[in-house]
Amino acid sequence: MKKSSLLLMLLGTAAGSAVAQTNVTIYGIADVGMVAERGGSAGSVTKLTSGVASGSRLGFRGTEDLGGGLAANFVLETGIAMDTGGFNQSNTAFGRQAFVGLSGGFGGVTFGRQYTPQYATLVMADPFATGLAGDAANLMPNTGDAASRMNNAVKYVSPNLQGFTGELAYGFGEVAGDTSASRQYGAAIGYANGPIAVRLGYHNRNNDTATVKNTSSAKDTLLALTYDLNVVKLNLGYGIDKGTNSSPLRNTANPYGSLVAPTGSTNSRDLLLGVTVPFGAHTVLGSYIRKDDRTGANQDANQWAVGYRYAFSKRTDLYAAYARIKNDNGAGYTVGSAIEAGSGDKAFNLGIRHTF
Repeated sequence: MKKSSLLLMLLGTAAGSAVAQTNVTIYGIADVGMVAERGGSAGSVTKLTSGVASGSRLGFRGTEDLGGGLAANFVLETGIAMDTGGFNQSNTAFGRQAFVGLSGGFGGVTFGRQYTPQYATLVMADPFATGLAGDAANLMPNTGDAASRMNNAVKYVSPNLQGFTGELAYGFGEVAGDTSASRQYGAAIGYANGPIAVRLGYHNRNNDTATVKNTSSAKDTLLALTYDLNVVKLNLGYGIDKGTNSSPLRNTANPYGSLVAPTGSTNSRDLLLGVTVPFGAHTVLGSYIRKDDRTGANQDANQWAVGYRYAFSKRTDLYAAYARIKNDNGAGYTVGSAIEAGSGDKAFNLGIRHTF
C-alpha cells in the first residue's frame, strides 16, 4: 500500500494544508483463476476469469483527523475484471463501495453504497469467505442491492464494548410518493472473546417499486458462530429466509434447461457446517451446506466443498477448490465464485491472488 499526494488532487482534495492533514491509501486485490464448470444444460465451460477467491478491486481509503477524537473518512472502491481489463458491478465506477462519514468514540456513521450487516455475518460464517467454488452464497442469501450491498444507505457501527459490537443500516428506497417502496434496513450484533465469536445478522428489503405494489418483503436472519482452536477453526451458520427474493437464485437463466424455469425459495432454512485447518503456509478448507425449502415445491439442495490455499507471503497465495451441488425436485442452484454465478452443479478453481 502507498500514499499519494497526486491521488489527493485527482479526488479533488485541496492541496497544501489538506494534504498534510489527510491520510489516503491505495489498496486492492488482483485475483485471476482458471474455472471449469460442469453440469449445465448448455454444456461444460472452462475459462480464465477474475475474482474467483476474492473480487479483484482497486480502492482509495482516506481519513482526516478533525481533533477531539473525531475523524472524517471515506472509501471509494471499484471492481476490476482482471481477465479483460474492464470493470465489474455492471460497469459502475465505484460499484463495490462508495461512502463518506465520521468516526470517534461513539463509533462510526457513514453515508453511501455499503455492505449490509447480514452480508458481513455470512462472510463470518463461511470458511470460504463467500469466495471460490465453495462460496456459501451459492445456496445462502446475501441480501441487498447487487446481492451484498445497499445503495443510498446510512450505516452506524458501534465501538467495541467489552467484546460486543453492533451495526444498524437503512437504505432509502427513493420512490416518489411511497417511502417504504424499495426500502432496505438491517442490523447485526456480535460478541467475540478468545477463541469464540458469534454474530446475529438481519436484513429486510421491501420488494415494492414505483410500478409494482403489494409484494412481500424479503426477510433474512442469519446466526454465525466460529470456534478457533488454532490447529482447526470450526464454522456454523443457520439462516431463516422468508418472502419473495429472500433466497434468489444466483443464475436465473434456467441453467439446467428444465421445462419450468426454477425460482428461488420464498421460505427456507439454511445450515452451514465448515472447517479451516491451517498448517504452516498451507490451509485446507471444507464446508457442507443444506438448503431446506419449505414451500410446496420442496426444492431442497445440498452443497459440499473442499479448498486449499498456499501462502507464498502475507499478500500472495495460490488456491484450488472444488464444489458440487445436489438439486432436488427441479431446484436451480449453481456453483459460482466470489464474482460469478456459475453455470452448472460442479466447478473446479485454480488460481492466484495478490493483495496490496
